[in-house]
Amino acid sequence: MGNMLSQSQSQTQSSLQFSEYETTGFYDELFFEDGRPRERAELLAARLRSLSEGELQRRQKSADLELLNMGITFNVYGHEAGTEKIWPFDLIPRIIESSEWKYIEDGLRQRITALNLFIDDIYHDQKIVRDGVFPEYMVKSCKGFLGPCAGMNPPRGIWCHITGTDLVRDTDGQIYVLEDNLRCPSGVSYVLENREVMKRTFPRLFDGLSIMPVENYPEQLLKMLCYIAPQSVRDPTVVVLTPGIYNSAYFEHCFLAQQMGVELVQGSDLVIADGYCHMRTTRGLKRVDVIYRRIDDEFLDPQTFRPDSCLGVPGLMDVYRAGRVGLVNAPGTGVADDKAVYAYVPEMIKYYLGEEIALPNVPTFLCADDKQRSHVLANMDKLVLKPTNESGGYGILLGPRATKEQLDAYRDQILANPRNYVAQPMVCLSRVPTLVGDHLEGRHVDLRPYILYGEDIYIVPGGLTRVALVKGSLVVNSSQGGGSKDTWVLKNGTPRFQPAGGQ
Repeated sequence: MGNMLSQSQSQTQSSLQFSEYETTGFYDELFFEDGRPRERAELLAARLRSLSEGELQRRQKSADLELLNMGITFNVYGHEAGTEKIWPFDLIPRIIESSEWKYIEDGLRQRITALNLFIDDIYHDQKIVRDGVFPEYMVKSCKGFLGPCAGMNPPRGIWCHITGTDLVRDTDGQIYVLEDNLRCPSGVSYVLENREVMKRTFPRLFDGLSIMPVENYPEQLLKMLCYIAPQSVRDPTVVVLTPGIYNSAYFEHCFLAQQMGVELVQGSDLVIADGYCHMRTTRGLKRVDVIYRRIDDEFLDPQTFRPDSCLGVPGLMDVYRAGRVGLVNAPGTGVADDKAVYAYVPEMIKYYLGEEIALPNVPTFLCADDKQRSHVLANMDKLVLKPTNESGGYGILLGPRATKEQLDAYRDQILANPRNYVAQPMVCLSRVPTLVGDHLEGRHVDLRPYILYGEDIYIVPGGLTRVALVKGSLVVNSSQGGGSKDTWVLKNGTPRFQPAGGQ
């Protein structure tokens, strides 16, 4: 057994059984290994200790009911296809100090700036390839590289307008970038709704804490979308393009359109006429200037990409190339949304910016490289094995937890298509206390901040903390049993808990 919270700390909260909360073996976001609250969590811990018997459980039930009434859901694919589930949410927040958040922000700004330069270079002169920094085969074999986007110039020179970058913290406390999501990153609506639910169901937790707001994200999103409209348009018309009700993030598409006060459309609602994109309305056609598209590149335009697509708009890419409509994110950003390309981000930052990477990558082995593949195959039982273009946690094999049969099958997959696989050391994701029945247990978390790249770079304070609700699981994706927590970024230093009689 590891260290527990001391009995003297837990005298007033037997209902929560703080004295049984395990704090060793992993980095805990709220407690030190000896059981003391971290400075940033002192007020929160004191407030939780003051709760009456069963109050936290009642508040959690109230939050679950609130989510149900608000219709905050996600759709499930796979063996439960078509199932709509209430978003799993835990009341105990994650807390980030202002100084650490600045470190994260600076690192993300550096990263997204370099990635945007990389994407632009890859679709133009490919200087990074000619200079031997990035291998040519990596471009030609990348599923996200779109030949029709070569030579394209997106408005304002920005490709990756919205990015969700996944961060993890290892046992030593170091934060690493796990992956970049630059195509159609989802989840930001839950950041906003988590905060709303917390305020409605447990407002007293906020007392005495100065927490950075997240509510202005829709305003910042609309500002960015308007910025990349054709410059001749003074009052641009913006729409959100959704593939429809069966998409797993359909709730988010509706939510963001409603929050921005813009139309939610499907491909069948849009038409190309007279060289422009228009929206069908009851009063006839209305010109559309910016499309926040939530459908994948290959479905955007059947005349340019997949001819069998019924989700996109025929001729849309011609209008886009002519600079008469803005698309967010720009088609082709998936070239940097590849886990093998991710391994080269430190080199990109040095090449384009002349700087060392601020937020480090998790060390990554490329199975396409003969030497690195030999290392991976000899150490499969110690590594996390990943396909380079899957999302949602699918296709990942945790070597230390895999059977011999699973490892052998994965070995065959790697040998059959080495370019499609990478491997990384297993990161022992940090944990946050999570309500389980009448007590708290540590559950593993990651963090997905959302980055908007427009006239300037805006990052939502905190972002989405995803939590693996299954005990011992390291997979935080909602499609595989994960949930989320509210993420608090503290302003202006950290408030300290003052015991009764303290100064």
